[in-house]
Amino acid sequence: MRYAHIYSLLLMSVLCTSCRGQNKTELPKADAGFENKALTTTQGPKTITRNIIQDKKSNIWIAAFDGIFRYDGKSFTHITSKVSSARFFSILEDRKGNLWFGSIGSGVFYYDGKSFQNFTTRDGLLNNDVGSIYEDKKGNIWFGVFGGASRYDGTSFRNYIINGDAMNEDRTGKTFTNRPPYEVNSIIEDKTGRFWFGTRGNTFVYDGKTFTVFSHENTPFKNVRKIIEDKKGNIWLGGNDGLWNYDGSKFTNFTQKFVGHIYEDKKDNIWISSESFNDLSRLLFGYGANTASWALSRYDGKSLSNKKPVVTQIKSNEIMIFGILEAYDGSIWFGTMNGVYRYDGKTISDFKGEEVRE
Repeated sequence: MRYAHIYSLLLMSVLCTSCRGQNKTELPKADAGFENKALTTTQGPKTITRNIIQDKKSNIWIAAFDGIFRYDGKSFTHITSKVSSARFFSILEDRKGNLWFGSIGSGVFYYDGKSFQNFTTRDGLLNNDVGSIYEDKKGNIWFGVFGGASRYDGTSFRNYIINGDAMNEDRTGKTFTNRPPYEVNSIIEDKTGRFWFGTRGNTFVYDGKTFTVFSHENTPFKNVRKIIEDKKGNIWLGGNDGLWNYDGSKFTNFTQKFVGHIYEDKKDNIWISSESFNDLSRLLFGYGANTASWALSRYDGKSLSNKKPVVTQIKSNEIMIFGILEAYDGSIWFGTMNGVYRYDGKTISDFKGEEVRE
């Protein structure tokens, strides 16, 4: 697609590999002081930071290529330092307060606060590269992987495979030990119970029986990186074709720049990470990866119905910007190629402190 060649080399180093699932595979049980022995620092992740969430106890959890980190408001704990050297891509707290960590090449790690369990293709997970995790209204956990998606009901996995431009349920028990061509980047269940799958190929809507390619003017939305449903029930899609809003009948395009992430805050503002090429850089340098520049921007929620909504650029000149989170205190956290940042409404802070204890 339009800017795919810009990111081809960069994304090879940023993205995922293979998975499976059915029976739980126990990792070594943690002893009573396991977490206290994990590395605690004033510094967060140092490398690619893909996703950020906040749990029910107000802790910030970060999935990064150098591990899973928990921030308690004062210091970071490297949760997986004694468990796995995998690069982590996705993260979820389920309704019971348990954590799920999606890795690149090592499947999914389930963490109940005391011990870990690892699910891979040996257990039935479709592929061991887990780019997205989602919990549906029934409590099933969905994993977006290369080649399709896996749904875990607490006992076994049901897999859905992308075959070219189509996506269907697999009943053969097939798993992928290699890396198939299409990755499921984002999964949501909307208010009507339909599921949306944003993939490197087409975008699919699933009504529980049939997968339908989601299109605008007979053109499928391709390489969608993030899908959200806002408080009004509108669907937002961000990816290769820019930022789009769909209210059930009408489509609105807000930018044609490549969009990597979308987030709605408490005030109904829409935050995005997107490319920020300008005409001069294109004229002088073309579309090479070295000219890539990404920005964190906020669309004012009160002006979204206007032809020209109010857009504020908060951070620019990043190689890439990934996951976005609004914490309970109103601060905005976002991941980059070299760690995590926090925006308090006035200033942007990084976490480049020194190690405190081990």
